Formats: sequence, C-alpha cells, structure tokens
Amino acid sequence: MSQEVSTALERRLGRRYAEQRLRIEQDHEAQVFGYGLNFFHFENWYSSPWLIRNVLRLTGLYRRGLNNAAQVELRQNQIALSRLPSAFDGLRILHISDMHVDMSAGAMRSMIELVAPLDYDCCVLTGDYRGKTWGPFQATLDGLARVRPSLKDPVYGVLGNHDTIQMVPGLEELGIRMLLNECGTLSRGSERIHLAGIDDAHFFRVDNIEKVAEQIPAGEFSILLSHTPEIYRQAASAGFDLLLGGHTHGGQICLPGSIPITLDSVLPRYMGSGAWVYRDMLGYTSAGVGSCIVPVRFNCPPSITLHHLQRAQ
Repeated sequence: MSQEVSTALERRLGRRYAEQRLRIEQDHEAQVFGYGLNFFHFENWYSSPWLIRNVLRLTGLYRRGLNNAAQVELRQNQIALSRLPSAFDGLRILHISDMHVDMSAGAMRSMIELVAPLDYDCCVLTGDYRGKTWGPFQATLDGLARVRPSLKDPVYGVLGNHDTIQMVPGLEELGIRMLLNECGTLSRGSERIHLAGIDDAHFFRVDNIEKVAEQIPAGEFSILLSHTPEIYRQAASAGFDLLLGGHTHGGQICLPGSIPITLDSVLPRYMGSGAWVYRDMLGYTSAGVGSCIVPVRFNCPPSITLHHLQRAQ
C-alpha cells in the first residue's frame, strides 16, 4: 500500500480503525475455508475459474454464457412505504450492484448505454467493484472512472466482500460518497430521509448496524445499503424501512426457471433476487451487473434496478 493511500485512509477513518480494517483484510483475504458467514468460499479458491471455464467449454456453453453476461437489463421496482415522508413520494433510486468492473467489460459497456437516458434522483452502488477478492485494484478504479460520468449525482456506495478498504480514497475521488458504517441524509424542504450504509458483512464481517442506527432519530424514515442482504434480521430489528443489497448475483449460473444452484449466502432463497419482505421491512436483492469467478451467466440476466418509492395510503 502506498503512503498516499495510507495517509488518506487514516484521515478518512482515523488511524486506529484504518489499521484494524487493513489487518483484518491481510489476515483473511483469499481464505478458502472458515471465516465469514459461509464456511467454504468458492470465489477465493484459485482453481475455481479454471474448473468452471473448462466444464463450460467441454459442454459447448462457454461462449453463450459470455454473451449472456454482456446483456444488461433494466428492472423497474415499485415500492409502497407507509412511513415515507410526503415530500419524497415518487423518489427514484437507481440501484447498481456487483459490477466486478475489471472482468465484466461487456456488461460495463451495456450498462453505460442503458443508464444514459434514465431519470432518477440518486444512485446507490451496493459493492463488489473488483473482480477478484484479493490482489491489485487499480484496473477496477480505472474501469469505474469510465463508468462514473454516466451516473448522475448524488452517488452513494458501500464496499463488498471483493473490495479492499484501500479502494475508498480512489472511489471517493470519483465522486462516490462511500458509507462505511455511516449515514447520509436526503432533504426536501423541511422533510428528510436517512441513507445508511455498512461495511462488508459477508466475509470480513466489519459491519456495525448498531452504530449506523444510532445516527438516525427515532421514528424517521431510513434506507440501509448493504452489500449482502444476509443481515436482514439485524436491519429489521434496528428499524430500517428498506434494505437494498446484492452479492448473490441471483445465482449467476441458474437452472431453467431462474433456479439458482447456489446463492453463496446464508439467507432464505426467496431473498436471493428481487423484492422481498421481512417483518415490517421491505428489501430488494439485485442480481448484479457483472459476474465473478468466470464472466458467464445462464438463466439469470445481469441487471440494474430503478426503484420507484411511493407513499402508501
């Protein structure tokens, strides 16, 4: 890590937390067994790309999978929320997740074309910007620099299990406000909503929902950005109205009928993709734009989502 990045992280996070966060990464990145919410981390196994790629080539499906992964779709999601302040009735949020920029060039080109004509009030990025879970990240930042001009301000983001904390200064230089167990506010006149974001909860487990929730006045409307929806119980208990996440890729390689072989997550299958409800909290899990391990998709198109928030009667 360069001295420049180290200094920027200490200034942004404080020396103690920056050192602790970096140490957690150094101790566990690329770990295949144990740690995190899952016991086995297939994406960290160095032989995974070789195995999947060659199986698909032997079956003649590899090229089809590559083409599928480059065709990004737009999904529209209507959300009725009883506690939404009236000034925010009709708020539109563009939700982009799991770009894996450096290994999803085709998907990035498709997404840039797709977002250009869209009209929305803010954009949220729910993590996993990098392709691998370890190693260099400059190619990821360079790829994001090409994507960022197509996104309208304001843009908020959180980190995923593929991302290093060392990327934060570069992401914020691109005009992405990173929420690291922090909370931002959107205001319209005298009314406001709170947009909170937590650090990676799936692998590095450095999320702190309690800290974020304490920043939100009791009874006020709040949205939680989390790379993984696996913390749905804690989020609902903390009083969040809406959770936006990703991580699962919707399965990425699915059986016909969009039935995922694995979601790489500890959560009910109905939360693996799209809209869902848990107790009094609404949620949405993005199927993601990019792909990981191997840039292929089957029966699970890459997508971005435009959320339309409405005040429920």
